[in-house]
Amino acid sequence: MPFLIHQLLGNGVWHFGATMCTIITALDANSQFASTYILTAMSVDRYLATVHPIRSSYVRTTCAASMVILMLCLCSLITIIPVFMYTQLIELPDGKAGCGIILPNLSIDIYWYTLYQFFLAFVIPLLIICIVYIKIQKHISCVVVPLPQRNFRARSKKITRTSVTICSAFFICWAPYYILQLVHLKVAHPTVMFLYAYNVAISLGYANSCINPFIYIVLSDTFKRHLIKAVCPGHQARRNARLAASDVSPSVRICSVPTQETSLSMMYSHNIDNYISLSVSVP
Repeated sequence: MPFLIHQLLGNGVWHFGATMCTIITALDANSQFASTYILTAMSVDRYLATVHPIRSSYVRTTCAASMVILMLCLCSLITIIPVFMYTQLIELPDGKAGCGIILPNLSIDIYWYTLYQFFLAFVIPLLIICIVYIKIQKHISCVVVPLPQRNFRARSKKITRTSVTICSAFFICWAPYYILQLVHLKVAHPTVMFLYAYNVAISLGYANSCINPFIYIVLSDTFKRHLIKAVCPGHQARRNARLAASDVSPSVRICSVPTQETSLSMMYSHNIDNYISLSVSVP
């Protein structure tokens, strides 16, 4: 991103050579595809954890997650082969060089390349994410019945809020970029306002990768717990110690007295020194 910002602020001039032009452009495209694929995989993981928690427990392991991420990165590298092939320096009118993708037959190839990006990086992932969260919502509303009504409504509302937020964030951040890409196919000479809008749309796309972790932090209690445990390992230990100290442990003691009465004493002890005793006499 720093290299692309430097090029943008320098009116499109590239100062880092042809090799770096290819590497940086490929890395940028790879991060775009890989982040989208990983977000889609996370949605599928949520589906397995919610709809098939027992059967998927054998698959949803750290090793399996690492393998999936590795495969997605490999798929992303395969997807950006056209970027590796056609990225090169572009001669600017003032004699300086820019960096970009030059397709062999620009008037025709720009159509397939734009649609190629549009479907692989936006339409298909968005459809998968929406379908997955719709299925999760349907499963929650139809199957989860043992919970009390209030708890059920709270859980259903929370899952709905998470689903809508993730789908909306993905759509809002990436839709402007791909819509402007499609519009650009019909615009031979883009105006200054169009170029400004295009740069804002690119920034929104980058922002999606930044805001996804915060969405999970805000909406997922499990994510919060694991994040706190990873960042502050001692915090969880202190919390567990406080909970252990305040736990209520019930015990029943039956004692006989000389009057042939039975006294039932139930003690709720917070520690060994103080307890509340409730006695019931039975003739």
